[in-house]
Amino acid sequence: MNADKMTPIDSDSKPEQATPSGESLDQHFSAMVKQHQTYLYRFVLRNIGNSSDAEDIAQQTFVEAYKAMASFRGESKMSTWLYGIAMNLVRNYLNRAPHRVREYESDDVLETLPDRADGPEVLAQRAQLMEQLAAQVGELLPDLQQIFMLVAIDGLSYDQAATMLELPVGTVRSRLFRAREAIKGRLPDLRDVLEN
Repeated sequence: MNADKMTPIDSDSKPEQATPSGESLDQHFSAMVKQHQTYLYRFVLRNIGNSSDAEDIAQQTFVEAYKAMASFRGESKMSTWLYGIAMNLVRNYLNRAPHRVREYESDDVLETLPDRADGPEVLAQRAQLMEQLAAQVGELLPDLQQIFMLVAIDGLSYDQAATMLELPVGTVRSRLFRAREAIKGRLPDLRDVLEN
């Protein structure tokens, strides 16, 4: 296909709506994978803490999404739908081996992934902050930890997290508040970060 004639794909819309130039479902899916693969992997890794298993789960997420893509109804953003699939696979993984909930890889794994071009000082500060935060998040109750990871770390909206976890939005807000308060109480240096 000629690059000059390609129509940009909004991977958050329904596939049929995203391919006005006649692009196939496979082309749309390929664009979605390119857009979300790094973030989805990081999302899974932060939830399970094991890089090898995170790769498998991220890949399985795309397999499941591909199988169900034609039936995507467009009632939510496609990214929310995709992360919902990933969250279900993460839950299944953690339910099969509950002791894995608190196993976390070093942040070195995340640092090897492509990221914004920040200087070494900023990267070192971010790594130190993330180590402190990861330790505190690891101490939270699992339901608070899950909400904190989705909203505060992964940047999902309250509505997206509620949809993904099949919880009322008020419950998401309440749990996030409790998680932030618990971390602030243990690590006052993160108070400014947690209030944003």
